[in-house]
Amino acid sequence: MLGKIVCVTMPGMALFEFGVICEVFGIDRKEHGGPVFDFHVTAAEPGPVRTKLGFDIVVTEDLSAADDADLVAVPAYQEGVGIHPEILRVVREAEARGAWVLSVCSGAFVLGAAGILDGRRSTTHWMYTDALARAYPKTEVDPDVLFVEDRRVVTGAGTAAGIDAALHIVRKELGAAAANIIARRMVVPPQRDGGQSQFIQAPVSDCRSDSFAAVTEWMLHNLDRELTVDSLARQSLMSSRTFARRFRAELGTTPTAWLNRQRLLRAQQLLEETSRSLEEVAADTGFGAAAVMRHHFVKVLQTTPTAYRRTFGGSRVT
Repeated sequence: MLGKIVCVTMPGMALFEFGVICEVFGIDRKEHGGPVFDFHVTAAEPGPVRTKLGFDIVVTEDLSAADDADLVAVPAYQEGVGIHPEILRVVREAEARGAWVLSVCSGAFVLGAAGILDGRRSTTHWMYTDALARAYPKTEVDPDVLFVEDRRVVTGAGTAAGIDAALHIVRKELGAAAANIIARRMVVPPQRDGGQSQFIQAPVSDCRSDSFAAVTEWMLHNLDRELTVDSLARQSLMSSRTFARRFRAELGTTPTAWLNRQRLLRAQQLLEETSRSLEEVAADTGFGAAAVMRHHFVKVLQTTPTAYRRTFGGSRVT
C-alpha cells in the first residue's frame, strides 16, 4: 500500500518539479474522497536548501525518514550540482527493498548515479536524454515518452510529465478513482493518452479543431457502440483517410488506440464503483465480450478484470 512518501531535496533543485511531488502526494484530499499520504520533505543536510532560482527553502527532516518509505521521489536539479552520497544510499536501499522510486526530469541522473537504472528502461527531459544515455549506458533511454515504469522505478520526462508519472504510481497502487480525484483537484487529465501501462506516448498536442473536440466528446458518450473509422469520419464530415490522418496529427495516436484506451479507463471505473458483471461491463464499454476486455486488461495493465476488481473494487481510497 502506498502510505509513506519521502521527497528528497538537494541544492539546485527545480521548484516546479519539487512542487509536482508536493502537489500530488503532500495535500490532504480526504474532504473530496481522495487519499491522504504520510508525506515528508527531507535533505541530506537539513537546513536551508538553495533552489535553482537562487533562493532557499528550509528543510527540517533528514534522510532517516526514507528508511521505511513506500515511495522515494527525486525532483529535477541543476546540472553540475554534486549528489550527496547519502542520497544515493537512500535511493539504492529503497529500490532494494521493493519500494517505489520516482524521478522527475533531470532527477533521473540521481537514479543513474545510484546504479538503479542499470538494466532498466528510463527517460528524462528530451534535452537530457542523450546525456543520460552517455552517462549511464546500461540503461535504455527512451526519448519519446512521458514516463517509464520498469519494476517500480519510474522516471518522468520534463516538467508536467512528472504529474503523469506520479499519478501513474497512485493509479497502480490505489486505483483509477484515487488518481482521478487528485487529477480533478489539480485540473489535469487523469491519464494522457497512450499505450501500455509501463509507458505513455509522447505528449499530445491540444485538440485545436472544434470538429475533433466534438467527435472525441461524442465518442466518450458512445463507447458502447461499434465505432469504426468510417463511422467517425462521417460524424466529422471527412473522408476516412483524412479523418485518420488528422486525428493522429492532432491527438498523437490512432482513432482505434485512443478509443480502446478510453474504453479501458471506463471499464476500470465501472469495476471499481459498480457490481456489474464482467459481461455487462464489457458491453457497456464497447469491448463486446468479457474475453475481449480481459485481453486488453492483460495487454495494457498486466492484470485481469477480475483481479483488478478484487484489488480496487469498493473504493479503496483512504
